[in-house]
Amino acid sequence: MVHAQFDNTARQVLAAKAVDSKIRKDLTWQEIADAAGLSVAFVTAAVLGQHPLPKASAEAVAGLLDLDAEDAMVLQTIPMRGSVPGSVPTDPTIYRFYEMLQVYGTTLKALVHEQLGDGIISAINFKLDVKKVADPDGGERAVITLDGKYLPTKPF
Repeated sequence: MVHAQFDNTARQVLAAKAVDSKIRKDLTWQEIADAAGLSVAFVTAAVLGQHPLPKASAEAVAGLLDLDAEDAMVLQTIPMRGSVPGSVPTDPTIYRFYEMLQVYGTTLKALVHEQLGDGIISAINFKLDVKKVADPDGGERAVITLDGKYLPTKPF
């Protein structure tokens, strides 16, 4: 039976417990994703309370993180999504994404609509990837790929 949360408190408590275990066990998100058999972005989001995990994946993650059967069950529930409370994020990393959307949001909208037409990019049928690459000018760069299905607006 599929169950949905109407309040994100249980998922927030579980996320804190899971991250604490991840730290104590010195695990990476990739190691947790490998145990779940799913992508690192999806599993990280799920453990942080933004997606449900399939039963086998939830049980594998719970086992790896020394979580109990109730925690494995909560990992399977459909959460109340949204991980950034308030209007302007204060965490510097999250704020920079907010800033990027403030600066480039209208540009992204204009380019998406010009190339694809009127519609939206799904965050449900979606893939995310983060890679570290060398910067030719020295240091490192972050390459973030957001890959969502395009859903055209349909007149009715």
